[in-house]
Amino acid sequence: MDLEQKMSSITGKRGVIEKIVEENDLLVNRTLDELGLSKEAGAKKVRDALQARLIHLDKELFEILDRPDLSKISMVCGKMCEVAVNLVKEPSFAKASEGTAGFFIKKDKAVELLGEYPPQNLLDFFGYKDVRELIDKESLESVFAALRFTQNTEWMHKFFDEAYDNLKPEDFEERPIQLKVLEEKWLGVADPEGVASRPYGVGKFLEKKYHNVSHLKELGIIFIIPLKLDTPGEILRIFTLLLHYLNEVPFYSKLFRRFSTGSDFVGRLKSLLRGDILEGPLSDKGKLNWRIVQRYLAKDDENDFRLFEPHVNPEAEHWFKAEESLGKLGSGFLWKELDFVGDFFGDELVSFDLIDLVMTLVKKEEVKYLYHQEEALWNKIFIEYLGREKMNELIEDNIIKGYIEL
Repeated sequence: MDLEQKMSSITGKRGVIEKIVEENDLLVNRTLDELGLSKEAGAKKVRDALQARLIHLDKELFEILDRPDLSKISMVCGKMCEVAVNLVKEPSFAKASEGTAGFFIKKDKAVELLGEYPPQNLLDFFGYKDVRELIDKESLESVFAALRFTQNTEWMHKFFDEAYDNLKPEDFEERPIQLKVLEEKWLGVADPEGVASRPYGVGKFLEKKYHNVSHLKELGIIFIIPLKLDTPGEILRIFTLLLHYLNEVPFYSKLFRRFSTGSDFVGRLKSLLRGDILEGPLSDKGKLNWRIVQRYLAKDDENDFRLFEPHVNPEAEHWFKAEESLGKLGSGFLWKELDFVGDFFGDELVSFDLIDLVMTLVKKEEVKYLYHQEEALWNKIFIEYLGREKMNELIEDNIIKGYIEL
């Protein structure tokens, strides 16, 4: 109520929170009607019905994408990447296997940096004499993607902290985003004796990331680890992650480009790559501050105090755009307006957000995801007062500072 009072005095808009509550109730009731359920249904029954709808969409998407087999599309990503890029792309996009042009580290510079910090695990596995031979034989995209789960955390921190210190704006260039499905052999490189046998490796990477799609913002690479698609919801999860990263990578690339003409380029670059979030409380000085939260803090601590403050989250915006793109496939995929929606059934909160639901489905209910909906709701509150375009503009203007001052 304190937030509503302050935002009303700033914007002149009244009753915004009440309006959001009413919209949430309307969308919950409409969705329950479509599922043939009532508000008296228990949390499990509602979630099961929502997930059943997702399983149907998952099967439909599997057919639309020509029944993708990750073990067979490492050379050409095929229909999956083509459809993802076409759903997101603008007229300036490159060919179907690539995304929009971005501002990324030059490939020769990336190889040079890696040569100064050789990934010994990879060199030993393949028997190559140096980084140049490794890149020539295995490709830059595969090698840099595989660093995440073939090198230990200490090496990764050293490479990031030291090698990136010497980067300059002239070490960057404009080139398209690349989508890469890793060859199956990389799973063997990561852990030849099984994914649980090391303190690092693909198993630990997936455990931390919760999924087998990731990206390298500074290199413009989105990659897929070729695990078997044998879980309901898996293709929907992978495809929406592709759409998400096709929005997230250009977002950060735009910021790299923006900061390349100012002071402390490397400091700002590394801050963006770390996803820095201010740690302590914000001083209001008579102003209303909205913290900028670049990550999902609830992954690490669902009681992090920053989650209960007014804040905006660019991750939630990337997901909104991904769900909007998914909606272009047909009315059955139109889930974007439910991103902020949730309700209590008994004592349990159920998220109606597509990403929460599909992540919960794929994890077989071992984890019940709620944080995508919660972050989308914070964005929704800000947007209702100042608009989506203004929110995105203010995030870009203030992301290094870490908060928006109103």
